[in-house]
Amino acid sequence: MSESSATHEHTATLDEVITTVIMSRVTDFFGFFVYGIACVLVFPQLFFPMVGAVEGTMLAFVTFAIAFVVRPFAQLGGRAIQRRIGKIAKITIALFILGTSTVAIGLLPGYERIGWAAPAALIALRIAQGVGLGLGWDGITLQLRNAAPEGYEARYAMVAQLGGPFGFAVAASLFFVLTGFLTVEEFYQYGWRFAFFAVMAVNVVSLFARIRLLQTDFGGDDDSFKMAPFWELVTTQWRPIVLSTLLPIASYALFHMVTIFPLAYQLLYGSVFIETILLWQLIGAGFGIVTVIASGFIADKVGQRVVHWAVTLAIVLLCLTITTLDSNPAIYIILGFILLGFSYGQASSIVPGRFPKRFRYSGSALATNLSWIFGAAFAPLAGLGLTWAFGLWAASLYLLSGVVVTAITLYVLGRQERQELDHG
Repeated sequence: MSESSATHEHTATLDEVITTVIMSRVTDFFGFFVYGIACVLVFPQLFFPMVGAVEGTMLAFVTFAIAFVVRPFAQLGGRAIQRRIGKIAKITIALFILGTSTVAIGLLPGYERIGWAAPAALIALRIAQGVGLGLGWDGITLQLRNAAPEGYEARYAMVAQLGGPFGFAVAASLFFVLTGFLTVEEFYQYGWRFAFFAVMAVNVVSLFARIRLLQTDFGGDDDSFKMAPFWELVTTQWRPIVLSTLLPIASYALFHMVTIFPLAYQLLYGSVFIETILLWQLIGAGFGIVTVIASGFIADKVGQRVVHWAVTLAIVLLCLTITTLDSNPAIYIILGFILLGFSYGQASSIVPGRFPKRFRYSGSALATNLSWIFGAAFAPLAGLGLTWAFGLWAASLYLLSGVVVTAITLYVLGRQERQELDHG
């Protein structure tokens, strides 16, 4: 190692890496869910009052999905930026874009003050958030997977996934306090804006956490972290890209059907106070954290495919409980978070292994971003649209479609591996 590089790299302990990874992922998902919850509680009234409550919420969910659609394009553009200025500088730019656009959303006036310019500005800033998220791909799960000792791969990979339930818990806690201690007028006038301002503060923490991790030698420095030529990637690795995109669809669909959708349903159709739903979701997130951790230990014992099959089939049973959102929402929410922890805990860990080393970094990035589009981006919109058209039971059809896709992909992967074994 050269003297200059030695000044920028250090050997990190496992405890330091776990703390840094969780910290960076929690801050990412905190901002992610602040926007998602605001799509239910704030944006329909503030930016889309010209239509009915259901239509306004659906329009807000359209803006929610936009960032996911932008992410893969931003990630591809980030390849050129990273080649020119390096990964650390790229991550810094990404979090600056993400943080400033989020704060700007918190400063936006509503439709009543500036008319159609308000939703137009919201859409533009949401696109900017998508750019920041796409540029911010850092391959942390891949780094953890490479560093894992034999037999501990699933446990190492699930560490980054803890950011999902932790980040949601932080965002839900903030809105629980804001809605519980402010009047309705105070909340809509200025209270909700504090959540977006808080995102900027935690993004600073995320920036330093990520830079610290990227400057360590944890996970090694091999071909797995090099960017592959895009055309060569899609022409030679299209099959693992497709399979890796489709595998976690059920998990990503469930991700928003237990976090964002129950809030929207209760606010529009239910009779339970929104603070009560947030409280049950906070309890559920606690269970989700436990099951994310459990997923790593179980997957290392019985195999990741067994865990995926078991959870995918269990989601079918969860669909039968979705109508309890009318009478006893805790049933669907708690069970949903438990299954989410098991499924999301291993959602991305199985993806990198489908690619040769030189395509692993780029292939994992592309497949992960596409998975979020097809599984998660439109889940609240689809769930609410099906409910509006056919009733609450129909929202489960979106989850079932994800189950079908994941099950078929698991079958194809299993068959492909058996063929590989037969051919030596």
